[in-house]
Amino acid sequence: MIHFTLLVIVWFLFFGSAHEGLATERVTVGSKSFTEGVILGEILSQTLEDVAINAKIEVNRRLGMGGTGILYQALSSGEVQLYAEYTGTISEAILKNPKLRSHDEILAALKPLGLTISNSLGFDNSYALAVRRKFADRFKLKKMSDLQNLPKGTRFGFSHEFSIREDGYPALKSTYTFPIEHVLVAMEHSLALEAMSKEELDVTDVYSTDAKIKSMDLVVLDDDRAIFPKYEAVILARIEFVSSHPILWKRLLELENRIDVDKMRELNAMVDEDRLSFVSVANSFLNKKAERTSRISAETSKLARRTLEHLQLVGTALLFSIFIGIPLGIVACEKQILGRGILLISGVVQTIPSLALLCFLIPLFGIGFTSALVALCLYGLLPVVMNTFTGLRTIDPILLETADALGLNRWQALMRVRIPLASRSILSGVKTSAIVGIGTATLAALIGAGGYGATILSGLATNDLSTILMGAAPAGALAVAVYGLFEFAERLLIPKGLR
Repeated sequence: MIHFTLLVIVWFLFFGSAHEGLATERVTVGSKSFTEGVILGEILSQTLEDVAINAKIEVNRRLGMGGTGILYQALSSGEVQLYAEYTGTISEAILKNPKLRSHDEILAALKPLGLTISNSLGFDNSYALAVRRKFADRFKLKKMSDLQNLPKGTRFGFSHEFSIREDGYPALKSTYTFPIEHVLVAMEHSLALEAMSKEELDVTDVYSTDAKIKSMDLVVLDDDRAIFPKYEAVILARIEFVSSHPILWKRLLELENRIDVDKMRELNAMVDEDRLSFVSVANSFLNKKAERTSRISAETSKLARRTLEHLQLVGTALLFSIFIGIPLGIVACEKQILGRGILLISGVVQTIPSLALLCFLIPLFGIGFTSALVALCLYGLLPVVMNTFTGLRTIDPILLETADALGLNRWQALMRVRIPLASRSILSGVKTSAIVGIGTATLAALIGAGGYGATILSGLATNDLSTILMGAAPAGALAVAVYGLFEFAERLLIPKGLR
């Protein structure tokens, strides 16, 4: 127990000192998880760095965080100071008032929320519907009202956000006539485009700046009833940031009207088609010299950073699970009625979907590390609690009588006899908790907590299998390494007669 306590102290000193070393004024830039969002986030970050370095301000990136809800929550809580957003999204999803269309109307409505926006960056990225050219020719599709001519069973595949937003599929369905008994599925935007290329979908939603429109020879249907509002790209920021850093904000405003639709589509193509990194694409747009660091060196550095983030998440959560789970397992064994409640609650928490639990925790703990840590700790409790309970309950009664015969009190019997006898079962629960945590922690990237999940999300956003593997493979390797480490620890910690 003493050795374990020392381990905990060393763990927090290590990560605590690491964070203290970085303690400086920060400006955090966020972005959504699709290609264009990350590109714009990197452009904003690099633009800020040109000025921030002289002001001794660190620019922190939280790129590829997720959808509008998560980014807005992060912005409201101050964990993110700015990110690239669209006027239509602000009106519909943030202000909940689709009637707000002009820049001045939106700006006035944002002010009470402590937020502001720049003027347009220069392009409108509206929703649109697209079909394959052969499909369009076959059914004579030119405008969205032509959808009524499609046969039953036509396969529609929309992104998750488009499927639920009022200015997305609901507006589409209420305005245009659809084929009876059409097939509708919701999926990641990049996966929907992939399905279109394989002719597994017939109709999908696209953005007007989507690079895939040209490369896949898709036909964009005319919105002849004008249901989709304009989505002018702007910088959405906290007024507090603008007031505190007027020089930084002024530099960002230099990006206004600098990116037209063709340029944005070109930048997207550089990532989606040419497989260039987000950093190099932003460098190209800002006319910066390419970084001298080799691609291998850059990827190695990124992998090391993601590994450290993943270890911090999993390790810290595991320590909390142990400190909370083992005592709860002991109480569950000692107190029958209370024990049933503990086991029931631990089991119920385990059944809550990971994404749902993260969403529940965001209002309490905000975006980022803390919410992810609490979620991982809760998921790690059941194996520790259950194995502690089972290990203590299955001890041979004769051995417990021996403890009584030696005159040990309950505390001494617990620490010197019962826990050592149950140690193999307890350690097995801790091992299970650790391995499950490694996999579950990849979802933490959805709320900006980093780790291998950030790399996986980046790969999903660009439909790049190699990038996905760069996040998934190390996570699998880490799980194997942790399993081997626990096997070794079992030989050191478990008495030979109990192995």
